[in-house]
Amino acid sequence: MINELIKLIQSQDDDLKKLLELLETQYKMIMSKDVFGLEGLVDKINECGKRIAQDEVKRRNIIGEESIIEIVNKSDNQELIKSYNDIKLTLNEVIFKKETNDVLMKQQIIFNNKILSVINPSREIKTYNSYGNLSR
Repeated sequence: MINELIKLIQSQDDDLKKLLELLETQYKMIMSKDVFGLEGLVDKINECGKRIAQDEVKRRNIIGEESIIEIVNKSDNQELIKSYNDIKLTLNEVIFKKETNDVLMKQQIIFNNKILSVINPSREIKTYNSYGNLSR
């Protein structure tokens, strides 16, 4: 069971590293405003996410209800401990990069919406309310 778990964790770590590379590419495309490149990257990111999820299902089938942390702590297998620590580091990097990309995308969307509202302002007739303020 331990050897199978080690292989599975290493496989999942490889998939996470591929996802990290894709997220780094996504970051570069966001910064260069390559919209069409971003659109093409979506399928690759989804495919990588599916592989990671499949590995996770296999891992849960192997260990059952027991926590992976408990298994690693009980085990004296240095290779398992190293693999687990490696995947934790990779996962933290992926989470950080994903959050960074999400924030950048939201900023770009807000910026684009503001530019669009300047270029094409609201055509509604503006009236004053009882307080003397413009209402829409």
